[in-house]
Amino acid sequence: MTSLTPQKLRFYLLFPNIFGYMGGIQVYSAALLRSLQDLYPNAEYDVFLKYDSPNSLNLQKLNFLPQTRFHYFGRTHGESNRLRRYLTAILSVLKMFWLGLWQRPNLIITTHLDLYSFVFEIFKRFTGIPYWVTLHGLEAWNLQNKFLKFVLTHANHIIAVSHYTRDRVLQEQSFDATRITVLPNTFDASRFRITPKPEYLLKRYGLSPTQPVILTVSRLDRNTNYKGYNTILESLVEVRKHIPNVHYILVGKGDNQPQIEVLIKKLNLQECVTLTGFVPEQELCDHYNLCNVFALPSTGEGFGIVYLEALACGKPVLAGNTDGSADPLLHGELGCLVSPNDVSEVAKQLIHILQGTYPNPVLYQPEQLREKVIALFELHQFQQQLSNLILKVAK
Repeated sequence: MTSLTPQKLRFYLLFPNIFGYMGGIQVYSAALLRSLQDLYPNAEYDVFLKYDSPNSLNLQKLNFLPQTRFHYFGRTHGESNRLRRYLTAILSVLKMFWLGLWQRPNLIITTHLDLYSFVFEIFKRFTGIPYWVTLHGLEAWNLQNKFLKFVLTHANHIIAVSHYTRDRVLQEQSFDATRITVLPNTFDASRFRITPKPEYLLKRYGLSPTQPVILTVSRLDRNTNYKGYNTILESLVEVRKHIPNVHYILVGKGDNQPQIEVLIKKLNLQECVTLTGFVPEQELCDHYNLCNVFALPSTGEGFGIVYLEALACGKPVLAGNTDGSADPLLHGELGCLVSPNDVSEVAKQLIHILQGTYPNPVLYQPEQLREKVIALFELHQFQQQLSNLILKVAK
């Protein structure tokens, strides 16, 4: 990659979306843009948003430099008319391509691997302008699509959000290891702090201040069973034998909720489970502080920003040991890793954590959990690692 030292820099950034939805990729993308603008405040920024539209709500309350131009491609996202959807995609690609020929950016970064990324390889062949691709998790594991393999093979650099994803991609694909760098997920520590259990939430959910609470924050779409909330529900049958007043709060919304409700009824857990539905951003920290343990025994997590948020609130965390969840927990140093499909093990470890008998004492030291996760993953650390990466690759 050529050195990023010209008088006027221009970045092209392709994101799925950053305004109307706040999943892990959206938070990561916004953090990347914010960090670049802190590092290069005089640069020009063109941000292409595949699924946002001009009237999308700014859920993350983002503020950017005035020389940031957003190009929205999301007016037909979810459009049932396939021809219209494809036509929009083609027009979006043509816009990126022709703008790039005119503006000649110094670097292109996409934060999600999909067929849109293929245009940057074609563009590179015309102009020599380098592009980077970010890999999160499921979209990069067991990759079979030959076009996406082509994109990764010819990308100037690949960013993986976890060591798990980096190692897995290197194992599955014949890539040079020096072309893949880990730039982990990050979070804003000012939004997540240690507080007492919020009175208004105790009242809302009919809980007592001393009642043990398990919390999960997750999308509840039909394709998110890998998140492990069903495993927690099944484990509650055993947990209740040892901790009868335990309560499970599942935060999130999605089309899988009716199936979750069926499972709750089948297991006779109606009195000890609350499905909150959508929780506004300003209440998220309070929900973390409501719980005694945050549990997300996922089998398909690329990293998991929610783990960082829970740790920043000083909460013990239980996660799966077969995916990228190990990265934020430092392979068990900051939390409890379990076999995510083993209901009995999940139950056993939840009981240990809630009874205060889990062998890692750091789980019961809220301030230490917070300090460690901030030192490793807070936004300032992300910016420093990004700066080092650009300097290294630009040599």
